[in-house]
Amino acid sequence: MKIPFYTNSGAQRKDAYKDLPAPRRSEWDAPDKYLADPGLVDAANVALVLGQPLLLTGEAGAGKTQFASNLAWELDLGEVLKFETKSTSVARDLFYTYDAIKRFQDSQAGGPKPENALPYIDYQALGRAILRTRARGEIQAYVTDEFKDEPEKARSVVLIDEIDKAPRDFPNDILNEIEQAYFRIPEIGNQKVAANTQLPPVVVITSNSEKDLPDAFLRRCIYYHIPFPNPERMRQIVENRLGAYVTGTDGFVDDALSLFYTLRAAQGGLRKNPSTAEMLGWMLALKEMAPGHKNPLADPEMIERGLSTLIKNTADQEKARKEVERWRVQRAK
Repeated sequence: MKIPFYTNSGAQRKDAYKDLPAPRRSEWDAPDKYLADPGLVDAANVALVLGQPLLLTGEAGAGKTQFASNLAWELDLGEVLKFETKSTSVARDLFYTYDAIKRFQDSQAGGPKPENALPYIDYQALGRAILRTRARGEIQAYVTDEFKDEPEKARSVVLIDEIDKAPRDFPNDILNEIEQAYFRIPEIGNQKVAANTQLPPVVVITSNSEKDLPDAFLRRCIYYHIPFPNPERMRQIVENRLGAYVTGTDGFVDDALSLFYTLRAAQGGLRKNPSTAEMLGWMLALKEMAPGHKNPLADPEMIERGLSTLIKNTADQEKARKEVERWRVQRAK
């Protein structure tokens, strides 16, 4: 069966784009479909009771980032305010950025000299969350008219994603500010901007454990490592996330779980094991690419076509193909 989208036929198909499927990721990534294990539920509640950040580790694709969205959704705290950590991040970036270059350019443009730095300040995740906890009248000195659409006297979930990407000093540099929910802005008077103590931001921090975090930082966090799900747990995740895409299929879920865990346990080991997120994407892609098959994994050609979703480097591809062939032989017995 041919994939009905791109065919490399050498001919242009007018208006073919209209037949392309809408991306399904937003559906199975919806916050209400997230399935947290009991240990994660307990850790989240401890963090909420103590008002401490929740630090999550686990394999890439284990659901660390999605947890923050599920937490915000269930507690009706609005959209997550996300800070994507970079190798160049400094403590200030978590709260705001200041465009000194733009201010200098404006001062050289022949117009009025910009005396006020406020228009050149852009609040980031934790800074925005802290300002949201206050009534508008309490923060007038720190915001422009653009902030008027933000909620006021509201609580937010802040996600600090992949903190292990940051320079070594970054976690220690934000200790007091995260713990006490405040920051200062030297460019507009250096006054302390603190959160309403009744509405402190809920902070979720993720790490892929690429490097160790400082002990002083860890002491101020509630820690939980998301374990890789066993097959039965993975089945629950698949059914919860994909629902209608896998119900009524002829052994598709069983075969998908069997092949997935076979690849993760490959003889000689893969350099990069496929993750939960890749498992979900793989199953969804197979169903979309083979709409006439109740079980796409019954078709050897479809198995080969779908491997690019799971296997992400050249060294693993040959190993994966051998494992798939062994799996097919075993399945046929």
